[in-house]
Amino acid sequence: MTQVVVHANPDLLAAATAARLVTTLVDVQAEKRSASLVLTGGRTGIAVLSHLLAEPARDAVDWSRVDFYWGDERFLPAGHPDRNETQARAALLDHLPVHPSQVHAMEPSDGRFGDDPDRAAEAYATQLGAPFDVLLLGVGEEGHTASIFPESPAVYETERTVVAVRDCPKPPPTRVSLTLPEIRRAGEVWLLTTGDAKADAVGEALGGASEVRIPAAGAIGQRRTLWLLDKAAAAKVD
Repeated sequence: MTQVVVHANPDLLAAATAARLVTTLVDVQAEKRSASLVLTGGRTGIAVLSHLLAEPARDAVDWSRVDFYWGDERFLPAGHPDRNETQARAALLDHLPVHPSQVHAMEPSDGRFGDDPDRAAEAYATQLGAPFDVLLLGVGEEGHTASIFPESPAVYETERTVVAVRDCPKPPPTRVSLTLPEIRRAGEVWLLTTGDAKADAVGEALGGASEVRIPAAGAIGQRRTLWLLDKAAAAKVD
């Protein structure tokens, strides 16, 4: 099931998404022992985490029973301010009662495997198990999601769950990303998108574009796919 939810502006979208996350994680934990949440970077993704930290109902979630993952990561040194992990820790994770073993970060470029993103991708794949409960994604102006760009080798991947991505059209050029087959295993996929620069890509993705041309079109959850948009990003949705 695909649903489109339009909010008046980016801040309301981030606040509403944070509240929705609390409710969803509580529901997941009522059904099973733990929940898995895949985080996304970017302005909107980090704004959601900031609102989640400030959400009054935040403590309804048992954070000791949430495992955190990432949909993609910029292959940069540990602690680099442009890494999604660094931003997520500052916005939320460092302020929650979570054990380090619950935070499944992708290897940095100065980590165990040095400057080898392929080995970093292979290592991350070994950390993945059951399908994710909720997977958050952003959408780029050209329709990329995670670090899967249009017409790139990653968009054609059908077997691996995690890949190294090189020569990205936006900096930094080297990244590690979940693949579309792994994304599609998730119970729920939420695509968070704001701004009129994204309107064409959103309209095409929801209008039936191929995932090769608009990778976000291939990000579909097993139970539900949520497009969470502001008015500007939704301008070309029929």
